[in-house]
Amino acid sequence: MIRLEGIEKRYGDFQAVHPLDLEVQRGEVFGFLGPNGAGKTTTNRIIAGVLPATSGTVFIDDVNMSTNPVECRRRIGFIPDRPFTYEKLTAREFLRFIGGIYKMDPALIESRSALVLDENGLLDRADELIEAYSHGMKQRLVLSAAVLHEPPVLVVDEPMVGLDPHGARRIKNLFRELAAAGRTVFLSTHSLDVAQEVCDRVGILYKGRIVAMGKVDELMNSGDQDLEAVFLRITEEEEQANRSGISS
Repeated sequence: MIRLEGIEKRYGDFQAVHPLDLEVQRGEVFGFLGPNGAGKTTTNRIIAGVLPATSGTVFIDDVNMSTNPVECRRRIGFIPDRPFTYEKLTAREFLRFIGGIYKMDPALIESRSALVLDENGLLDRADELIEAYSHGMKQRLVLSAAVLHEPPVLVVDEPMVGLDPHGARRIKNLFRELAAAGRTVFLSTHSLDVAQEVCDRVGILYKGRIVAMGKVDELMNSGDQDLEAVFLRITEEEEQANRSGISS
């Protein structure tokens, strides 16, 4: 479970994220949507504990990030927008390294590595150097690393970039499987069709504020055919309101 209470982020006079209150339950895939520069990546990093908020509190499974950051990070699997891998390691070696960071038992690392690599279609290439992997394979390896220690919360920023249809399908299935097992998946994406397919609820962020939130069918007007239409309508309405405010 993720709970944000009054989270905001400022850089000098620039307000990247305005006070934000949000709760995402166990067993839920939550889609975090917004145009470029809306504050999605900033919010993701705050939730994952890699960027401090200017004010407010993050709770992960009711553990306070401010007072117990190590325990919170242990409960999170995080895939940033620009994930990093060690190119001179094999996939199996990379997962051993990640498991060591989380102080997992060596035997458990081996068994979990085989499982997550197989789930992501990489087991037959587990002993190849990562530098030989395609971009899509690296994306699937990073996802494997994020779920290796079985965290109750997964925070993902643009996971579908560079994936072929088979790889994308694997990851979408995995998100739903994680939710069915009671995990929380916080998915930031520009792929509105993916969000509509896999997310239980979505929130639309615009200039650091959540301007709409709910199930897709709850957000749709009579003229909206899909989530893309909802997103375009809401962001265009916000842009027009913003221009009117400036001109007045």
